[in-house]
Amino acid sequence: MDPFPFVLQQLFEWVITPISEQLLGIFNLNGRLGILFLFASYSVAYGLFRFRKHRGLTDAHTFWQFIGGSRVYLHRSALLDYRYYFVRAILKIALVLPIVHLVDPYILRSGDYLAFFSNLWGARPRLGDNLSLALFYGLGVFLIKDFIHYWAHRAFHSRWLWAFHKVHHSAPVLVPATASRVHFVEKIVEKLGITAGLGLFAGGFWYACGGEVSRYTLFGVTYLVFIFNSLAANLRHTHVWLSFGPLVEHVLNSPAQHQIHHSDAPRHFNRNFGINLSLWDWMFGTLYVTDRQPEDLRFGTGEQDSHRYMTVYSLIVMPFVETAYKLLAKRVRRRMPSVDG
Repeated sequence: MDPFPFVLQQLFEWVITPISEQLLGIFNLNGRLGILFLFASYSVAYGLFRFRKHRGLTDAHTFWQFIGGSRVYLHRSALLDYRYYFVRAILKIALVLPIVHLVDPYILRSGDYLAFFSNLWGARPRLGDNLSLALFYGLGVFLIKDFIHYWAHRAFHSRWLWAFHKVHHSAPVLVPATASRVHFVEKIVEKLGITAGLGLFAGGFWYACGGEVSRYTLFGVTYLVFIFNSLAANLRHTHVWLSFGPLVEHVLNSPAQHQIHHSDAPRHFNRNFGINLSLWDWMFGTLYVTDRQPEDLRFGTGEQDSHRYMTVYSLIVMPFVETAYKLLAKRVRRRMPSVDG
């Protein structure tokens, strides 16, 4: 049997197809890096540029300089982010989905919760689909996902998970593609957490309504996700300072707040874990609000890491190396005899 056709088929399934889909993904609305959302974000940035230039608040002579120019968008780290954006599609097919599918059967789904509540309290009369229910259900889905994102994000800043999240923070410059610089272990945890959380919420909501409720969508995307992605979400991973002001930033996460989260200044550590909403940061004591005046920020996790995380290979492998080193060092310390004064 000629193995060549099989190898070719696997090449298409594991490499060419996911990369092609990732490339075409910029033309749909299911991800933040869609052309429409990028255009909306940079349109806002251009408006800021014109306003600040008119007021004499920026030294940039051109819009290209204002958003960072070549020093940002052609930086070695940015070029790595562009490559990793496509590699992540391969990692999703090769690692993320297989592992998630192994665990997924052991997670209760919305249908399981619906059946459980029905057996416990009996069936409820169906309310039927209407716009109000769809809007309320979509709001609940959005809040649950954002809440889970907050706690997952916060968990990955803890000691034993930080090595994996440091992949994202290691970028010394921020471009929209930096949002995709996420380790596959973090994506696995995130997907499983959201599946479990939404299963419970949807099952409870459906039981209360007497059956399944469809989400209200805009162009095939949950309406609140579409709205938030349209509101300059891509500026979070840029050098364009856009503050919503202290009042609004107690509820909505601004690009400036997320740039604060990426700062390497100690006063900014463990602040602004929220993705779309800063409400959770306000509620749980991790909020840092900004104002119109840009802060002097430096991104990344230090000079050593900026050199250590500069290849696709290192982004994937280095977290395992660092975690193994921590475990080994901890074991060695335990075995070392204590020395009394």
